Amino acid sequence: MLAYRHAFHAGNHADVLKHLVLVQVLRYMNGKDKPYRFVDTHAGAGGYSLEGRYAQKKGEYERGIGLLWDRDDLPEPLADYVARVREFNPQGVLEQYPGSPAIARMLLRPTDQMRLFELHPTEHRILDAYLGAQRGVEVKHADGFDGLKSQLPPTTRRGVVLIDPSYEGHGDYGRVIATLRDALQRFAEGVYLVWYPQVQKVEAAELPRRLEALAPKAWLHARLTVARPDSQGFGLAGSGMFVINPPYTLHDTLAGVLPWLVEVLGQFEGANFLLDQRAA
Repeated sequence: MLAYRHAFHAGNHADVLKHLVLVQVLRYMNGKDKPYRFVDTHAGAGGYSLEGRYAQKKGEYERGIGLLWDRDDLPEPLADYVARVREFNPQGVLEQYPGSPAIARMLLRPTDQMRLFELHPTEHRILDAYLGAQRGVEVKHADGFDGLKSQLPPTTRRGVVLIDPSYEGHGDYGRVIATLRDALQRFAEGVYLVWYPQVQKVEAAELPRRLEALAPKAWLHARLTVARPDSQGFGLAGSGMFVINPPYTLHDTLAGVLPWLVEVLGQFEGANFLLDQRAA
């Protein structure tokens, strides 16, 4: 697990879906004056060079954010997300990609709090140098699955939790379920965002159903399938976002955007999306 570096995958189609949803959720949270706490259990480095050797190895961003960067016909929610990436590249050239902490930092207000967990020593060091000294931010060199317990419930009883492990470690799927079960007991009204990869693993296929069973009230499940697995059945075909206690606006927003993303990011004729929910 400590060998995982998100820099290989920064800005790919999975990041597009994850950060589109994250921006929409945080925008909704900002609609009320009351402060909230944002917790990222697997925060990474906070930002990534797209010109470095990691990102250049497979060039995954070229089939993700790279396909959106120069378009002038983006649907409004996607334009909002791409504007955050542009804010991270003030020179106007796509050289860096903002991780979830950077995107959240752009959107959180001075009264909101950010709690970031990262276990990889190098990633943590970069993240701490980037955000550790900023007001309202705490960067912790710790396992976010375990650390989440200390952050719930927030004193304001408003919070957003992003859980997006690499799923390359042993038992990550099971730990997502166990962590969420505990979190919902501590803070049932929180908004929980779970990212997962669409890969040829039984655990990945079963995860949305297991998350549905955990959700106390409402949930939303969005999946974007853009590629075929390789001849051995390996590879990232797509990814999903499962949101517990989603904003009531999120379903309609994604319903207007996901078909467009299939057309632009799809790498084969069978590219598709799924959007399902249980409303409160």
